[in-house]
Parts: sequence; structure tokens; C-alpha cells
Amino acid sequence: MIIQEHKTEVGKGQGRINTGSEVVKKTKEGVNAPVALITGTSSGFGMLTAITLAKQGYLVVATMRDLSRREELVKLAEQAGISERLQYVQLDVTDAESVQKAVSTVLHNHGRIDILVNNAGFAVGGFIEEVSMEDWRRQMETNLFGLIAVTRAVLPVMREQEQGLIINLSSVSGLSGFPGYAPYAASKFAVEGFTESLRHEMSSFGVRVVLVEPGSYRTPIWNKGLGEIHRNEHSPYKHKLDAVLRYSKHASETAPDPQEVADLIGRIARMRAPRLRYALGKGSRVLIIGKAVLPWKWLERIIAHGLK
Repeated sequence: MIIQEHKTEVGKGQGRINTGSEVVKKTKEGVNAPVALITGTSSGFGMLTAITLAKQGYLVVATMRDLSRREELVKLAEQAGISERLQYVQLDVTDAESVQKAVSTVLHNHGRIDILVNNAGFAVGGFIEEVSMEDWRRQMETNLFGLIAVTRAVLPVMREQEQGLIINLSSVSGLSGFPGYAPYAASKFAVEGFTESLRHEMSSFGVRVVLVEPGSYRTPIWNKGLGEIHRNEHSPYKHKLDAVLRYSKHASETAPDPQEVADLIGRIARMRAPRLRYALGKGSRVLIIGKAVLPWKWLERIIAHGLK
């Protein structure tokens, strides 16, 4: 279902909408409900975040590369009774024309963008020597350059509004690199640095910028990424790769509910002054503390032992 158009003029400092319960109040009154643009909503964190923010009163523009994959999100929205608060827009973050068209559509229909959640991404797995340069580039095009492209398209309207919130989905892999995860870790480390710079640049314009850094959760990302690895039985990394695959399979089977991440994003949306980083998930805080206080050799041994 497509939500009704809300056309407004966005001027400097105009139409600010407070966080918290006032968001829902304004929506019920029908007064320019706040707009959330989310990338990668066909599954995982993106899909759950779309439902969570819609429940909080946002008009959610749920984007995905292939709109034929929206069925599960549509069903969840119907079950929650919030179908009228979701609009589905095609957006391929690696296609500049698609990015501009999607953002222009949002602005034409609603005149504003209050929250951007950069969630679209995927994972390439494998050992560095055996990952093709094509796969390295695909990883960076989506997880880094795609995120930058969507952010750049949204910044002018948020700057003119003098308010907005940008949430970039990073990962615990953006804080610590693991064997067999190098392409994904490299892309997320880059997202971390980009987001730090962005937060500095936008602070004077009233635009809040936040990193969410999940650990392992029950989402399709690693099943897809590691499942695409071309295994060479004669590879010098075979035994190490087998250990990585066993670890990833176990982690995905015992990981917590990804709704935790969507709930965190919902809470951040209600905060007036969120901090830069929010790490969550199984083992993420322990890893962060360990990396900060332990000698590297100790941490290296702990990770190597965990992959045996």
C-alpha cells in the first residue's frame, strides 16, 4: 500500500518535529508526519527497522533494489496495522541515477526527510589472497560508496531543515578484523571513519549522526556471503576457512533476535542528543573492551583459539 502524499515546502529551520511521543501525536493529528528513509528493507535489520519506526508514527519510505522482494515486509506491516505508513521505493545504492530518483520521489511526495537509516549491504567472505578484485570492488561499492551516495543525496535537505538524523549500520567487524572476513571488515572500518567525519561536519547544522555496531544476529547476511565462497580443496587456507565457516554457522544459530537492533534504532530516533556509537549483540562489548585493554598478541591468540 502506498501512503498518501504530503507535500510541504521545506525551508531553513521550518517544520521541525520533536522526538519522542510528540512524533506519534503529530502523526495522529495528520500534521506533516516525520519521514524516515531506510535502505535495504527486504530483510534483516532494514525490514524490522521499517516496522519499528512506522509503529512509532513515522512515514517510512522502505527502499530496496528489487521491489518484488517486499512481500514479507508488506505482510508484517499488514499484521501490525501500519500499512498506510509505509511506501515502497526502488533504490539501488550502487546506481547514482536510482539514488537521485528515489530521494527526489521522497521529497516530491513529502517535502522532507527526517531520518536516514543506511542499512543496505552484504558480506563477502574468504581469505584475502583468494578473494577476487571484482568481489572486493563489489563489497566496497555497496557497503561504502553506496552508503556515501545516499547520504550525499540527503544532506542538502537535512542541512536546509536544520535538523535530521543519519544512522549508519556498521558492525562489530568495523571495530575488529577477523580472518576470513577481510572484505566486509574493510568496508565497515571505512564506514566508521566516514561517519566520524560526517558527524563533525554536520554538528553545526543540527543533523545528528550515529553508528550502530551490531555483533552476530540471526539475519541472512552471513549465510549469503559465506555461502558464495568458492572453496578450493587444495587451498593453503582450507583448514582455516573450514574453521571460519564452522564458527559463522554456530554464531548464526545461537545469535540473538535482530529485533534488538531495530528497537535500538527506534530508541535512538527518540533521543535529542545520541552519542556517536552504539555497540550491541553477543560478545560485542567484550570484544571492544578486550581490544582496548589487552595486548594485541593476547587478543590474537584468543581469536585464533576460538576458530579451532
